Amino acid sequence: MTFKDYILRKICIGENVDLGSRFHVGFGSRIWAPSRLVVGDDVYVGRYSTIEVDGSIGDGCLIANNVGIIGRQDHDVWRVGVPARRAPWVGDHPTDLSIPTHLEEDVWVGFGAVILSGVRIGRSAIVGAGALVVRDVAPGSVAAGVPARPVGARFRSDSELRDHWERCGFFK
Repeated sequence: MTFKDYILRKICIGENVDLGSRFHVGFGSRIWAPSRLVVGDDVYVGRYSTIEVDGSIGDGCLIANNVGIIGRQDHDVWRVGVPARRAPWVGDHPTDLSIPTHLEEDVWVGFGAVILSGVRIGRSAIVGAGALVVRDVAPGSVAAGVPARPVGARFRSDSELRDHWERCGFFK
């Protein structure tokens, strides 16, 4: 690990994050988890991205610049008689407020996308730039829009998708 990578990790990686090998994080990004986030091998996180969820990011994921992977209920603002600025926060109450999020292997998240907690992005899926993901994304699919919805497939057939997974070593 270079000195630059060491410094970036010290600045960008917060508590409760387990990193795999060959991990890259871009300047200005922040990665933190209320309880635990497991990041696989060969993961790239671009600049100015925020990842603040429990869950997992699989091997070979590519997360572009300005991406947000964030909690959908990080503050319990629905309590009667409690002002929003004093609402219980996920960092203090992870068992009550955290909803795990999972990006499976080989996921590509485009520039400026926002993924809310509680979803699963399937293996080899693509999330388009600027998308707002509020529901699960199927393996091998392409999702885009606000809210994100399926707009295509990354591969022409299921057998091509399975061949890709086999060649990439995802059938461990």
